[in-house]
Amino acid sequence: MRDGRPETENQRLDRNWSELLQELRVTQTGTQILTGFLLTLAFQARFTELDDYQRALYLGLVGLAVLATVLALAPVSLHRLLFRRQVKGRIVHTTDRVLQVTLVAVGLVLAGTVSFIVDVVVGRTPGLVAGGVALIVVVLLWAALPRFARRGAPARDDR
Repeated sequence: MRDGRPETENQRLDRNWSELLQELRVTQTGTQILTGFLLTLAFQARFTELDDYQRALYLGLVGLAVLATVLALAPVSLHRLLFRRQVKGRIVHTTDRVLQVTLVAVGLVLAGTVSFIVDVVVGRTPGLVAGGVALIVVVLLWAALPRFARRGAPARDDR
């Protein structure tokens, strides 16, 4: 009951798992939509007009998007394999870490996709600038803001 909640260790793990599942639902949906969008681009008429840099960027983005999708789905497999083995703490901890890596991959895919689209539509330099700005926004909102918000909060309880 470190955080003032009258709950047992198992209740805390159940609550943490429920919160992680909610985050997974949001992440999986967005990641799958973005991956699907990228996968369809290769079948568009203008795809043959891409230069070598754009093709390489596109393939890198597809690889990252697939990685992000697989990462976002990994906790489901983890839970299935470890279900009813009395290791919920391990499942919660591992899922937390996997979601952190997933967010990094999604952030890179988002920034890269912005760069790719602007590069194709406007040009290389604006594409690089737009991708850089998108990456800065992702870092500010997904990393800096949470760190700022937790200042003064009690230390994390990782039991």
